[in-house]
Amino acid sequence: MTTMKRQALAAIIASVFALAACGEQAAQKPAEQTASASAPAASEAPASGAQAAAETPAAELPVIDAVTTHAPEVPPAIDRDHPARVRVKMETVEKTMKMDDGVEYHYWTFNGDVPGRMIRVREGDTVEVEFSNNPSSTVPHNVDFHAATGQGGGAEASFTAPGRTSTFSFKALQPGLYIYHCAVAPVGMHIANGMYGLILVEPKEGLPKVDKEFYIVQGDFYTKGKKGAQGLQPFDMDKAIAEQPEYVVFNGHVGAIAGDNALKAKAGETVRMYVGNGGPNLVSSFHVIGEIFDKVYVEGGKLINENVQSTLIPAGGAAIIEFKADIPGSYTLVDHSIFRAFNKGALGQLKVEGAENAEIMTKKLEDKAYAGSGAASAPAASAPAAPASSAAAPASAASAGKGGY
Repeated sequence: MTTMKRQALAAIIASVFALAACGEQAAQKPAEQTASASAPAASEAPASGAQAAAETPAAELPVIDAVTTHAPEVPPAIDRDHPARVRVKMETVEKTMKMDDGVEYHYWTFNGDVPGRMIRVREGDTVEVEFSNNPSSTVPHNVDFHAATGQGGGAEASFTAPGRTSTFSFKALQPGLYIYHCAVAPVGMHIANGMYGLILVEPKEGLPKVDKEFYIVQGDFYTKGKKGAQGLQPFDMDKAIAEQPEYVVFNGHVGAIAGDNALKAKAGETVRMYVGNGGPNLVSSFHVIGEIFDKVYVEGGKLINENVQSTLIPAGGAAIIEFKADIPGSYTLVDHSIFRAFNKGALGQLKVEGAENAEIMTKKLEDKAYAGSGAASAPAASAPAAPASSAAAPASAASAGKGGY
């Protein structure tokens, strides 16, 4: 083949490949243009809740003071539709208070309470914390907010010696119910002495309205003396390390939400409980005797379980629980690791008033003597006379047994 023919053939082949390539590009361009038209550029894509909150300049936000509450009260729902700079004042106080009848304990507290005050903010808020350690304190204290993103949850920024005040802030990026606690070494000892509480970060759209809200935190306490030993009881590190508490209680001491301190609601009302577990060691099997939880916000997050009898709350965790109080009665709150309830103090009460509803549950309809399967044919003389002391036994046993509900 001559040189000219070879060059002509090469030109033809090159033209074919060029036309094919142009055809592929032409076929691809509409698809690429369609895709780019239907999907916004990365810079135009809507930001997630966390991203949007992080992009809000704190300096431009209105400044408000946080409304905080003593347990079992809950701060009012947030009615804002915008983020704010929310100022929270915290003071650590070491003080002696009642643990049980005749029993005192030297607690370490946030703002003089166990648990510390409940804090309620909105997703996207900047939380500005003024953290003071009372001059009478014997050791430094700080706070680790599980709701905060950053080193130590604020523990390093808030580390404060007695008689000093520290300030820091964090952005509430993610909604949920979170524990806060002291994290100064030995961390377990600070928590075991009562240094914990709850912070609720409401979602931007808020939570559904309910009739009653309550704030409850379980904790385990380690005293030198056994449960009920009178007087001032010091902390026992060996028992704490062995995870063998003498007391397991709601809201800091035995009877904090029972008897005259019982929670109250009316039949037909929807009740929401913000329940935390300060620990430091035990997992709570939270249950309300005679109720079924309509909703449980599992571990205080977004996931909702329905029709729940008992829910697990880990040490350092929380859950939001909702149910309708259908009929009146006294409903007992327990850690269903049941010896903790009836032998260590993890008992509370919700007293519901209102009209009876036999369609849901009746009162006892009948109570008669046990006949036994062969009682009708057995001769009367075959039954020995019961000792006088045993005649009262069934009544005594029944009375004692009612202590469980």
